[in-house]
Amino acid sequence: MLIHPQINPVALQLGPLAVHWYGLTYLAAFGLFMFLGTRRLRHEPFALIKGESAWSQKDVEDILFMGVMGVVLGGRIGYCLFYKPVYYLNHPLEIFAVWAGGMAFHGGLIGVIVAMLWFARSRGKPWLQVADFVAPCVPTGLAAGRVGNFINGELWGRVCSPDLPWGMVFRGAGDLPRHPSQVYQFLLEGLLLFVLLWLYARKPRHQGQVAAAFLIGYGAFRFIAEFFREPDAHLGILSMGLSMGQWLCVPMLIGGIGLWWLAQRWSEPVGK
Repeated sequence: MLIHPQINPVALQLGPLAVHWYGLTYLAAFGLFMFLGTRRLRHEPFALIKGESAWSQKDVEDILFMGVMGVVLGGRIGYCLFYKPVYYLNHPLEIFAVWAGGMAFHGGLIGVIVAMLWFARSRGKPWLQVADFVAPCVPTGLAAGRVGNFINGELWGRVCSPDLPWGMVFRGAGDLPRHPSQVYQFLLEGLLLFVLLWLYARKPRHQGQVAAAFLIGYGAFRFIAEFFREPDAHLGILSMGLSMGQWLCVPMLIGGIGLWWLAQRWSEPVGK
């Protein structure tokens, strides 16, 4: 049985300025997106169309900026709507208190989708092409976020058997060992999903199928990981024995499967 290490959430203190590890993981996520996005510029159909450059470095920078806005706004609004709607309805000004914590991936995903629609319209690019460009660059950022969760000792897992070699006691979660679900999500939704998507995107695919693969892959891996993650205390287990996180994955899976099928029927394979 392991004990969660007492890691100071502040990585660097410069007078009144405190740099938190969680903030650094966000910076790492954005840096990884820039690196992978630049690599994506070498792939078709983003490299050349009729001998001319289809995407540029500035496109990567702009989609990152819009995506960051979508993540922050969508993640916060999604958390307020999905997890504590009554509380924030009664305390509307606290919606802006992002320093108090509370972000939802599924809300952030909606925010990113809106950002991609905005970017696609402003640049005259097909929206599904934009989504296909972005999708393989996202999982490493999710992995970085799970590192931040682990450092902070938050979003811990459900109680596990004391015989589980990697069972861990988290401060604030009692004395029983728990699944380190942040690590599970780091491996599944982060590293494994990245490898699968990156390899999948390197072969000719119908426009929209890479984005669909992200929805299916994340939805499936998150659904599995939720069986080991402690449900939100104020929500608990919902109908059919599923958590809120699992129920939010259901439309992702359905939408991803539907998008993949429609792309297969309505578009020609692109990329290599």
